Amino acid sequence: MSGIESISGISSADLLKQKSKIGSVDSDDAFAKHLKSALNEVNELQQKSENALGDMATGQVKDLHQAALAIGKAETSMKLMLEIRNKALNAYKELGRTQI
Repeated sequence: MSGIESISGISSADLLKQKSKIGSVDSDDAFAKHLKSALNEVNELQQKSENALGDMATGQVKDLHQAALAIGKAETSMKLMLEIRNKALNAYKELGRTQI
């Protein structure tokens, strides 16, 4: 067999096993740790950007290209984090509108 025929189907039992793993406390903790790690990384990039801006303002910048890269990374990471926040808020609001 080659191609699509070689792909096995997923049984309901497999899906239920995966669902039980997803709903466990460990996965919630892992998500929270991952989110906190991402927020810390964005914070570090923002601090590096502020330092680069300060160095540019005082004329102490050694490499203008590296300073511009630090500022660009901080801006991009902040935009990404804001989009993630917006998506999470929209999902939360959608769950609130869901009727049971």
